[in-house]
Parts: sequence; C-alpha cells; structure tokens
Amino acid sequence: ISDIYAMGGTPLMAISILGWPLTRLPTSIAGRLRAGAVDICKLAGIPLAGGHSIDISDPVFGLSVTGLADKDCIRQNNTARSGCRLFLSKPLGTGILSTAAKKNLLEEQDYLNSVAWMTKLNSSGTELGKMECVRAMTDVTGFGLLGHLLEICEGSKLTARIHFNSIPKLDNIERYIDKNCIPGGTYRNWKSYGDKIAEINEFHKMVLADPQTSGGLLVAVDRDAHDFDAFAAGNGFIEIGELEEPEQKKVIFVD
Repeated sequence: ISDIYAMGGTPLMAISILGWPLTRLPTSIAGRLRAGAVDICKLAGIPLAGGHSIDISDPVFGLSVTGLADKDCIRQNNTARSGCRLFLSKPLGTGILSTAAKKNLLEEQDYLNSVAWMTKLNSSGTELGKMECVRAMTDVTGFGLLGHLLEICEGSKLTARIHFNSIPKLDNIERYIDKNCIPGGTYRNWKSYGDKIAEINEFHKMVLADPQTSGGLLVAVDRDAHDFDAFAAGNGFIEIGELEEPEQKKVIFVD
C-alpha cells in the first residue's frame, strides 16, 4: 500500500500472498494475520479481494496492491531539484527494535511504540502528489534512510546534506544498539553503498542504514514552498536536510 502512496497515488484493491508452514504453525495464526491485513485495508479504504496461499518452510505474507494516480500527480524518486528541502514522516529504528524483540530484549512500551509506527499508513502521499512543490518522493524501507535518499540523489544528480539531530528516531534505540541489536541488513546496506557516504561515526551508521519495516515518506520539497510547512506540521513531517548541486565525490553528507 505504501508503494502506491509514495508515488502520489490512491490504492484501489489488494490481494494477499501467503506462504505458511502447515506442519509447524497452526492455520489459526494465519487467520489472525489475514484479519490484520483486512483491518489495515479497511483503514486504507480498499477491499482485500482475495489472494494466493502455498505450503512453505517459513511464514511469508504480503499484499499485492493496485492503485490509481493522475499522471500529473505521480511522484518519482529521481526528479528532485537543487535547493529542495528534505522531509521525513516517521522515526527511524524499527529494524533495531525488531532485532531486540528477536533477542527477547525489547521492553513492552518500546514494542507497542514501534508497532504503532509500523501500522501507520503513509496515506498523506496521495495529497502530496497533488502539490506542485513536492518534486520527488519515496518511502523508506529495507535500504534504510541512506539507501533511499541515495536513490533520490543519484537519480536527480544531486548531493544531500542531512542533519542527524533533526532526524526523528524511536525511543531508546541507543540502549538497544549498545546491546548489539543490529539487523544483518544494516551491515549489508552499508557494504552496498557506504563508499558513497561521507565519513560518519558508528552510531550514525547504525541508525541511518537501519532497514525499516513500513517506514515513512521521504519528500523533496521546493526551498521556497513555505506553505508546505503548515502541511508538514499537521502531518508529522520533520525537515531533516537539503539537496545541493554535486561538488565532491561523496553523495550524502551527515552533520
């Protein structure tokens, strides 16, 4: 669903894709999983119209979603302009907290907080697609903030400068990083694109390359679009940096 929102579209319907280990897990759990998908589809105003299921060694579940967008409202991740300001709509850290849960180290309140963010729809993307000042947009998922920002930068032939202290983060992620609750995906992410990032410390790396589950929207907005600020404040978007003309070998700088 988020992929539709991230391009400025409106979802129309979804079908589910379920892989379930029938000999290892009861089908009643799969039923609860599908019920959760029905609930989130209702929030998005779309039907869960059916799906496909197979017997498989490990549980897999997802939605295939069809959406619609006016061609003038479609937003891509390679159309930003120099001078655009960068905004992010959700805090980082779901990968860290999910890893803490796997290690039985996650506190209940942190668990509930992370679930609340992961189940929050990125539905504001539909409205953003109608705003001319929004030049590029994507959602932040498995490649982490740095990976998805890098796609915007390379596609638009620009450099980004982000301000670490401005970036929203889930509560207590420092504690879980200190306990080595780092997803394997973080290291794979950094290995794939770390050479394009200006030097940063280890803590910044663990947060900014953290793979997100249902992360927020990352939006590039015209510098002088001050009317966007009211929308940002009302919809939880935080300004985290800006885009510039490329001048150096590195693509992203963090201060």
